[in-house]
Amino acid sequence: MTRDEALFEFLVRMGDNTLVLGHRVSEWCGHAPVLEEDIALANIALDLIGQTQLWLGLAGEVEGKGRSADDLAFHRDAWDFRNLLLLEQPNGDFGRTMMRQFLFDAAHIGLLEALKDSADPRIAEIAAKSAKEVAYHVERSGDTVIALGDGTSESHDRMQKALDRLWPYAGEVFIDDAVDEELAGAGIAPLPSTLKDAWEARVRHVMAEATLKIPEDDFAHKGGKSGFRHSEHLGHMLTEMQWLQRAYPDATW
Repeated sequence: MTRDEALFEFLVRMGDNTLVLGHRVSEWCGHAPVLEEDIALANIALDLIGQTQLWLGLAGEVEGKGRSADDLAFHRDAWDFRNLLLLEQPNGDFGRTMMRQFLFDAAHIGLLEALKDSADPRIAEIAAKSAKEVAYHVERSGDTVIALGDGTSESHDRMQKALDRLWPYAGEVFIDDAVDEELAGAGIAPLPSTLKDAWEARVRHVMAEATLKIPEDDFAHKGGKSGFRHSEHLGHMLTEMQWLQRAYPDATW
């Protein structure tokens, strides 16, 4: 694998993560429990889609085949996406959505902070901009997990079920592969495994405040890097997300 091939793969992973989660969060628009949450989730979705434009736009430049961010987002099928399995999981109830958000936010902020020192100036620039947005995301999602976990008996039970269901997917974030090793050797991006301890410390602190019990079993590592690609969830989501482009290819107005 060449440096440019590894860089393209990394950028697509970054963009796919924010694209898939941004779309999932946007599904709450008009359906959130209260107006404040509706607006907040819509804004978070917009932040994530904006980050997608930057990551996939740079990926298209690195690839050098003339593909734009829109091309990469709307003209690939499910097996070509490189997002974390955690992020394509269905929203479920509001508690599960916020648990999924926090587990990713806590990892996302650590990665972006590390990428601010990337040897690639474009990556460092995107990371610096994105980190400002994600700092708000992780604070908000963590506070919400605490409020619901340490709330009523029903909200506590729902948050515990959400944690139990999503925890096995979290391990994929910290699996190293050849792409990561190539970029870490060049000082472009950190090895994911080096970010795990800080993530786990943050997560354990929030779960303790939320009176939630982290499952005793270690991560299942059931994500894409361990050899298993996407479940049916992504295919269903892409059917909705890519409908306009599939119905009217490259239409403009």
